[in-house]
Amino acid sequence: MKDLTNALPPVIADYIAAHNQPDPAAFIDMFAPDALLNDAQREFLGRDAIRAWADKDVFGDNLKMEPKRVWEHPGGIIVHAKYEGDFDKTNLPDPLILTSYFRILQGRIAQLIIVFNKTVWEPEKT
Repeated sequence: MKDLTNALPPVIADYIAAHNQPDPAAFIDMFAPDALLNDAQREFLGRDAIRAWADKDVFGDNLKMEPKRVWEHPGGIIVHAKYEGDFDKTNLPDPLILTSYFRILQGRIAQLIIVFNKTVWEPEKT
């Protein structure tokens, strides 16, 4: 896998910037009209559903993400990021690292799966 940590693809860099600024309009524009997002075992299909999720879980909780490692994978882009914000942190580790699996089509996010993994892997150096 190719390490992209220091050379983020534009759509990923724009997603993170809109996420952190916050810029809800730019954020939702990163998604394809029929995008699928899965966060914490909850599915959201289409921009309207994703917008409602983001209004509450991203912008409502003042959620910020700081990418730590980013890789290109044949199935898409994998981002390990540290998350902070005004959400319930009960029983969560500090720092909270989530893995985001992005599938990009025609410059937009077609699929995003956000997972709290029990272990965060690092690909072998080649």
